[in-house]
Amino acid sequence: MTPQDLLIAALIGLVAGVVGGLCGIGGSIVMIPALGLVFGYKLPDGQPDPAATQHHLYMAAAAMVNVVVAGMSIRPHLKAKAIDRSIVLKLLPPMAIASIGGVVLSNQASGRIPKLFMVGFLFLFVAWTMFTVFRNLPEPAPDQQRATGTRIGIIGIVTGFVAGFLAIGGGIVMVPSMQIAARVPLRRAIATSAVAMCAVAPIGAILRLATLGEHGLRWTDAVTLGLAMAVGAAVGSPIGARLTHVLNLQYLRIAVSVVLAVSGARLAGFF
Repeated sequence: MTPQDLLIAALIGLVAGVVGGLCGIGGSIVMIPALGLVFGYKLPDGQPDPAATQHHLYMAAAAMVNVVVAGMSIRPHLKAKAIDRSIVLKLLPPMAIASIGGVVLSNQASGRIPKLFMVGFLFLFVAWTMFTVFRNLPEPAPDQQRATGTRIGIIGIVTGFVAGFLAIGGGIVMVPSMQIAARVPLRRAIATSAVAMCAVAPIGAILRLATLGEHGLRWTDAVTLGLAMAVGAAVGSPIGARLTHVLNLQYLRIAVSVVLAVSGARLAGFF
C-alpha cells in the first residue's frame, strides 16, 4: 500500500474511533463500509470484481482493530468494578465457538455475501440507534436481572456468530440483547461486552488472517491496513468518548445514523 493509502486508512480508523466513542460500538460497522467505498472492489487488472473478494481483506483488517479497541476499553471497566464475572464465564464458551463457526461460514462465501449482510446489519444498527435516541430502555433494578445460563448462552451464540460472520466486535448485538433478554443494567452490559470481545475478537482476527490465502489475498496487506486504522482508532475513540459529555448526543447520533444509512445505500449500489 502507498503512504497515501495508509493515511486514508488511518483517517478511516480515526472517524471509526470517534463514532465508536459516541455510539458505544467497536468501529467495524464504520470501517468495513468505509474501506469498501474508498478502496472499492477490483480485480488485479483494475476491473470491478462482482464477487467483492476484497471484502475478506477489509474484514480481516477490521477484526484486528476490534482487538485493539476492545483491549483499550477494559481498564476503565475494571476500575469501576462494573464487570460481572459470572456472566462473562457463561458467555465466553458459546460465543467463542459460534465466532469460529461464523468465520468459517463467511470464508465459504464470496465476499459479496458478507458484504450484503453487512449492509443489512448497517441498516439495523441505524434503526436501533434511532430507536434509542427517541426512547430510552428502562434501567432494570438489580433484583430484576435474569442472566440465566440459558439466556446468556443464547446471547453468546447469536453474538459470536454475527461477530464472526461480519467481522464486527459484537457489542451492538450483545449489549441490547443483555438489556432486553437478560435484564442486565446498561453499564454492566457494556462492561461485560467489552471483556467478552477482548477475549473472543483475537480468535476471529487470527482465523481471518490465516485464511486470506484461500481468497488469493495476502495477510500482510490486512495487517498493514489494520495497523494503520488501529492508530487512527486509538486517537479517535477517546475523542468520541469525551464528546459524549460536552455535545448534544441525540443530535449527534441522528447525524451519524444518517451518514451510515447513506453509506449503506451507496455500498449496496442503490445510487
